[in-house]
Amino acid sequence: MNYIQIAGESRDLTGKKASKAVRNNGAIPCCIYGEQNINFSTTEKHLRTLVYTPDFKLADITIDGKSYKCILKDIQFHPTSEAIVHVDFQELIPKRPIKVEIPVRLTGVAKGVKNGGKMLNLLRRIKVKTTPEQLVDELFADVTHLTLGQAMRVKEVQVPEGIEILVAPNIPICQVEIPRALRSATAAEEEAEAAAAAGGEAPAEVEATEE
Repeated sequence: MNYIQIAGESRDLTGKKASKAVRNNGAIPCCIYGEQNINFSTTEKHLRTLVYTPDFKLADITIDGKSYKCILKDIQFHPTSEAIVHVDFQELIPKRPIKVEIPVRLTGVAKGVKNGGKMLNLLRRIKVKTTPEQLVDELFADVTHLTLGQAMRVKEVQVPEGIEILVAPNIPICQVEIPRALRSATAAEEEAEAAAAAGGEAPAEVEATEE
């Protein structure tokens, strides 16, 4: 697991006024939820590599000399500037279940892509339930067998032991899209084949009638 080191400074005062004062000093108010709630502040510099990434990373937060292993639970951004205004963490407690969203990595090259299709990522993260001991930083989906127009669903993702999927099993995570040009070419070919088949049929017999 990839841990991001975060240096925090404990804070006793809470509430809107206290949080505003923290932000006015160039820091970001944060909270750790665990066996006991811990309010602290840190800087955007420490949070940047944890927040602005598609990867799943854990936080190793040091406050007053003590270390806390955590996951990012919730983050609030300013509605206009999109600056980070508050962050909540959840402490990792041994054997205590947690719910997290894990990235899904597509492996292999789909047959449909080799035949001219385009791979569409429809679901980049999957919500799971597990314990800190069984936690992984990514799940894998082998797309090698997918043909043109075919999709892979959540139930086909490789899930390690001790991890429970919390989303519907039939939700598609990716699909091999058939490009418009390829669809047009296929449709034209099918029409040509149909026309050729119709033109090659033997004419119906006509009964002879006596005049």
